[in-house]
Amino acid sequence: MKTSIATVCIAGDLREKLAAIAAAGFDGIEIFEQDFITFDASPREVGAMVRDHGLEISLFQPFRDFEGLPESERARAFDRMERKFDLMQELGTDLVLVCSSVHPKALGGIDRMAADFAELGERAAARDLRVGYEALCWGKHVWDHRDAWEVVRRADHPNIGLIVDSFHTLGRKLDPQSIRSIPGDKIFFVQLADAPMIEMDLLYWSRHFRNMPGEGDLDVTGFMRAVAATGYDGPISLEVFNDQFRGGSPRAIALDGYRSLVWLMDQVKRAEPGIAIDVPEIPPRIRPEGVAFVEFAANDSEAENLRKLLLSLGFHRAGQHIAKQVEVWQQGEIRIVLNTDPEGFAHTSHIAHGLNVCDVGLTVESAPATVERAQALGATPFSQPVGPGELDIPAIRGVGSGLLHFIDRSSDLADVWKIEFEPVADGGGQGAGLTRIDHIAQTMNYEEMLTWSLFYISLFDTRKLATVDVVDPGGLVRSQAIESPDGALRVTLNGAETHRTFAGRFIADSFGSSVQHVAFATDDIFATAEALAANGFEALPMPDNYYEDLAARLGLDETFVARLRAHDILYDEDASGAFFQIYSKSFGDGIFFEVMQRKDGYAGYGAPNAPFRIAAQRRLMPQPGIPKR
Repeated sequence: MKTSIATVCIAGDLREKLAAIAAAGFDGIEIFEQDFITFDASPREVGAMVRDHGLEISLFQPFRDFEGLPESERARAFDRMERKFDLMQELGTDLVLVCSSVHPKALGGIDRMAADFAELGERAAARDLRVGYEALCWGKHVWDHRDAWEVVRRADHPNIGLIVDSFHTLGRKLDPQSIRSIPGDKIFFVQLADAPMIEMDLLYWSRHFRNMPGEGDLDVTGFMRAVAATGYDGPISLEVFNDQFRGGSPRAIALDGYRSLVWLMDQVKRAEPGIAIDVPEIPPRIRPEGVAFVEFAANDSEAENLRKLLLSLGFHRAGQHIAKQVEVWQQGEIRIVLNTDPEGFAHTSHIAHGLNVCDVGLTVESAPATVERAQALGATPFSQPVGPGELDIPAIRGVGSGLLHFIDRSSDLADVWKIEFEPVADGGGQGAGLTRIDHIAQTMNYEEMLTWSLFYISLFDTRKLATVDVVDPGGLVRSQAIESPDGALRVTLNGAETHRTFAGRFIADSFGSSVQHVAFATDDIFATAEALAANGFEALPMPDNYYEDLAARLGLDETFVARLRAHDILYDEDASGAFFQIYSKSFGDGIFFEVMQRKDGYAGYGAPNAPFRIAAQRRLMPQPGIPKR
């Protein structure tokens, strides 16, 4: 499988784009006409520059308003195409895209358009070139790939073929299964894009909101399955128009694109086992089994404050590392690692971000398989020197600034807490009934959310939930949950649109640290609340107004509301069940813990409570110019 990407997908001039595309691992490019025209080099020089990056020009595009024109305009269209043929030969590419006409004078008629392409095929063949015809979903006469195929079929020329684009098919809500009946050798090129499901003008939607496969709501996998069933074996390419991508990092967007294609074709291969697809063998999406640990990087004074907070939450110090200034705190299945060692990644992370979650450990069925799949998807493996008696735990650099380590139960890795840590007898705290980590909340700039969601769904067996808008007094935060089918891994992604929000300030103050809060589960919120109070835990205080509104809005019993109020417990309910939340006060640059209980099948994350929680947190934030205590 050869991978390609249109130069229009990413920011920068042509030289910057080529460097990013090559670094991501693509085989070729679709050179967009505007990118070539605005670049100050001859066609021959541009072609050489592309090849010097180890790339090929898979497609030149677009050629507009060709077919079905009245005679005077028709002659002009053929003249224009001859000029483009000259350019293609200078560049060193043999395929051009012709999109269905939107010319105001364009005439309908399949046979008229087919005759135009038959003649064009003769001219292309004389130069050993090919022409692909694509149906724009807003085309004047042709907006359906089936009609475009009929034009190509009737043209009946070996140098004329079809180009199919997932957006133009799925955006029109057309059934892609009809593609299966098209001969694979008559499909000259395949373009892919996803998009969020938005009801708007097709042209505007296409030009501003496309994204990478897996980042939107369209069934790009179903589309590509239909294409693969034809026997098509040419390039798989991305054509994505997106305002955010045009202003983003070229290398990051290119890597997302490559990751999306590997993920997509792996999905297609597994869904269509009878079809021969030239896709490298990689492990299937990894089933996460839970969060094994969360590691904080801290200095001595920060560590002392965090110890006090963990004691008040009912944790006990369970172990001290055999060689490093690293300790593990535990309650139920939850492990919090506190790292103050003056060497290694955690120390570097602390220099960059201050107190932060530098590492998250996940329990998986196979740690080596997880790293293998992650590398195939473009992730970077991580390692650092391993001392005597220590285990080499597989890891990668995650999105954001932290690491992901992987522990499986079928190897010595599962015994890391016994092998690398000496038990501690003096760290006993009064347990509070916390059982496991329910979810981890990561904060990023809004424009990075698609990158983060694609990372998780492509690597792990997870799904995306609908995005929720969270109103902060300082602006809007977009929140999206990623979770495995059984809930063993839940991650909420919170995209801040401005640094005036609580989430945005955390990003700014921590210089891009990602994990802002960790949620601990309990089976009895009221028993836990009483135990926390006995331990001296100070919950985030909630105003009486919240409870007055809660009682009125949900029709709750006064006695029940009084119990919530007594422990600063937030409450929500849906058709399935109920949800309880207690928050710690913030520490560091805006990190906090959550204690929560899901009851009777509640599947959300308490989104209705987020504005009230944020307002309470902001009241306790230090004002600008006043040092934090």
